[in-house]
Amino acid sequence: MSSCLDYNVSRRRFLSQCAGTAAILGMPINRLLSAVGTDHAAKAESVILFWNGGGMSHIDTWDPKPGRPVAGEFEPIKTSADGVQISEIFPQLAKQMHHCSIIRSIAGTNGDHGRATYELQTSHQQNPALVHPGLGSFVVNERNTTGDLPAYISIGGMAPRAGYLGQRCEAYYVGLPGERDPYLAFPDGISKVQGDRRLEILAKMNSRSSQKLASRDFKEAEVALKDAVNLMKSPALASFDLDKENPKTLERYGLTEFGRGALLAKKLVETGVRFVQVNRGGYDNHMDIFPAMRNHGAVMDPAIASLIEDLSASGRLEKTLVIVLSEFGRTPKININAGRDHHAKVFSCFMAGGGVKGGQVIGSSDADGMEPKDRPVQVPDLHASVCLALGINHTKELTTPLGRPMKLVREGAKPVSELFG
Repeated sequence: MSSCLDYNVSRRRFLSQCAGTAAILGMPINRLLSAVGTDHAAKAESVILFWNGGGMSHIDTWDPKPGRPVAGEFEPIKTSADGVQISEIFPQLAKQMHHCSIIRSIAGTNGDHGRATYELQTSHQQNPALVHPGLGSFVVNERNTTGDLPAYISIGGMAPRAGYLGQRCEAYYVGLPGERDPYLAFPDGISKVQGDRRLEILAKMNSRSSQKLASRDFKEAEVALKDAVNLMKSPALASFDLDKENPKTLERYGLTEFGRGALLAKKLVETGVRFVQVNRGGYDNHMDIFPAMRNHGAVMDPAIASLIEDLSASGRLEKTLVIVLSEFGRTPKININAGRDHHAKVFSCFMAGGGVKGGQVIGSSDADGMEPKDRPVQVPDLHASVCLALGINHTKELTTPLGRPMKLVREGAKPVSELFG
């Protein structure tokens, strides 16, 4: 397996994974037993994460509270899953609920956008001395890259940094889905022969400088350049092109940037990309939340519903974990500006595919959506669940370039086993 960081196996990790060695060296039996059951057969091959920045209201989406003072303007609607209701702003997604699960009891800890985003994306709390890798980075670190396309692609917004995992685990950024990256072609007036010659000269110069300087930053720049050149020459680059898509397909997903992003995400995982993050903001609705959420629904609903429907029809849904997530929820109480404020105590997550058992709700919030009521789920449990779906040991320990041991997922995390039946 080719990992993003060429770290060495630490003695601690070696001992925790090798039972025979443990017996010889007198490893305590409790440590040996604690490692049992942490490796799993992969249920999924790829992940599509829809990141809704700003803090999406759980009550106006996945956890409606009909008849309560906090309910707001939206009615719950029936879905294709028995007994499961979601907000009326998702009529098409409601028809796909038999493929999907909702967690309604995430117990967040951060009400600040930056800190909450960091925790939801990495499983760790912010630390000024260390940048933890985001979810996409550690997924591609633990799973082989397939094909010529980058293993980790972020659409419509920047993804978290790879931190100590290095350049190979950074996300490839796509600004507008469907548009060619101008940096992956030679400038006008430069022929292929001329361009290739310039790249050869640059490679030789970089090689000489790298041997002299041996700087990590320089090495990572070399890696980025090499990857860009390989991508520029690959036929797989055509996967980014949406111009040849059937107009009816584009219309089904929605003639919006988000709709095109969802369609592009589907094409990318079909080409072997491991992790695609589709970013959309605008959920920090401190005022006039109901027209804002109705507009959000009009954009999200056809895109995500069409994605799930198409992945299911092609047989790829079982191999693709789809997640819809935000950094926190919003206050059940509606403020004087007809909005909702930051609320981290409880919020929801929507998941489908990748071995997820459809048609179920896991956990619940209390009557007004203030706090978890049943089956509280901690934030790092979500990351452990993604690892379970991908067959990754979430308790794995890595060693940073400075020799510091680091847990892949924050200590104490446990997968939400009910997700997978």
